[in-house]
Formats: sequence, C-alpha cells, structure tokens
Amino acid sequence: KMNKHLPNIKSASEYEAIGTVDINELQLKLLEKVEELTLHTIRQQKEIEVLKKENKALSKRIKQLDSK
Repeated sequence: KMNKHLPNIKSASEYEAIGTVDINELQLKLLEKVEELTLHTIRQQKEIEVLKKENKALSKRIKQLDSK
C-alpha cells in the first residue's frame, strides 16, 4: 500500500525512468509473487476447511439444544 505496487517489483515510473525492462528479471519476480499467492490461497483453504467443520459442529449443537 505504501509504495502503491508489489514489494520487490519496480513501479511503472521506475521502469519509465530506466527506459528498458529486463523481461527475465520481471518474469522471475512475477513468478515469485504467483508462488506467494498460491501459498496464501492454500493457507486460506485450510482455514476455510477448519471453519466449515467448526460451523457444522456448532450447527449440530444448536439443533440439539433446540430440540430439548
């Protein structure tokens, strides 16, 4: 947020100032970001599964309490 672009990725204005883009370097950095996002998504999915199980258990408990 502070830099208005991804960490370790040059801003558009920096690329404009340099005048050239090292495509290989940029692709490697973008691949790194894709890997980071993939790992983040995996962590989120694991958390979702835990929350689903918890939700299911709580729903079951509520039904048991309602039936009393």
